[in-house]
Amino acid sequence: MAMLRNLTIPLLILTCTASLIWWAFPERLSTARTLGIVLGWAGCSLLLVSLLLMLRETWLAQWLGGLERMYQWHHWTGTTAYVLLLAHPLILAADAWPNSRLLAWQTLSPFNQGWPIWSGWLSLLLLMSGLAATFILRIPYQIWRWLHFGLGIGVLLGLVHLTLLGISEPVLPILALAISFLGWRLIRDDFGVAARPYVVGSVKSVAEDIVEISLKPLAEPTVITPGQFILVAFFTGQKFCGRGEFHPFTVSSVSADHEICIAVKALGDCTRHIQSIEPGTLARMHGAFGTFLADRPPKPQLWVAGGIGIIPFLALLRTGPVDQPTMLLYLYRTEVDAAFLHELRTLANLDQQLSLKALATGDEAPDLKSLLDTQGLAKYECYLCGPPAMVAALRKYLHNRDVTPQQIHFEKFEFR
Repeated sequence: MAMLRNLTIPLLILTCTASLIWWAFPERLSTARTLGIVLGWAGCSLLLVSLLLMLRETWLAQWLGGLERMYQWHHWTGTTAYVLLLAHPLILAADAWPNSRLLAWQTLSPFNQGWPIWSGWLSLLLLMSGLAATFILRIPYQIWRWLHFGLGIGVLLGLVHLTLLGISEPVLPILALAISFLGWRLIRDDFGVAARPYVVGSVKSVAEDIVEISLKPLAEPTVITPGQFILVAFFTGQKFCGRGEFHPFTVSSVSADHEICIAVKALGDCTRHIQSIEPGTLARMHGAFGTFLADRPPKPQLWVAGGIGIIPFLALLRTGPVDQPTMLLYLYRTEVDAAFLHELRTLANLDQQLSLKALATGDEAPDLKSLLDTQGLAKYECYLCGPPAMVAALRKYLHNRDVTPQQIHFEKFEFR
């Protein structure tokens, strides 16, 4: 099943791109001109797939292998599309270069051809601005969001460019789909129409700069399993001024009456502001997403958590004893950063199949060789969650100890 989910997005890209190129393939043109046109259609196809992959729908995420995987492919398809679309006019100009340098320049220049060419270049500039924002992680979220929104406008302008050139088929159906995907994302996700109403029930400090927030449903509750994450937007309370922005948070527990808890660590402006949230604050929740701890095979487990990465494991342990021998390695910087450590020790004492090893690492990278049994690692199914540098180091270490990639599962959030 996991193998099938891993193939869905590549098959979608291949089918969409091949179909569009076959439909619009030019005949009786030079090789260079044919290549330039084919690259343009391939870029359009990848942009359309990229728009589909930005939708935050639980059923779509389940079909395509998870929201985080969709975002990774969304970035790849968008970047590749930009490169192909940039090559498109350059190759067309190169085709005209041997016969007339003036004609080659006129192929590229918008000054003599008006809006048909201007719209194409404006589309490329917007795509370039949006893609540049994708790789600049330190810019404020609102600025990043508006620059990224320019990608959608760039896609529409690119399709308008084709219609102004007199190409209506298959451009008009693609334009209709692009508008549908953008409107879907804007209305259902960004405006929160697909989200469900919740209210903050309690707020508890569990470590330095970490609070656990309970959310009570005000309507039909969402079905959530341990290890999943949700997108939550907080609004205004009596004293708390919410920002209404949706951010991902891993669920730390789900009670029998459908009250959920999330743990929020102050990692940026928004999450630091959330530390002061108060009971009674209204929220909207979209999800749940993720398959991190789903479909675990009946074999010994190795769980490694770094800092706030303990949350998905805690959520699973709170549901009851584990089903197979499990070793949990919990790494944190200092004792004041060790969220839920006392609870984890209590759970480990009550569960004979769970062994807990907790360690304060300070500011140094942990010595993995001294922490893990190097001789028996190949028998474990390994689950990793924590800072990207820690996860990358662990994956390399486990691979060097004969643990196959199929045995290594890791959680990370990269939604920019």
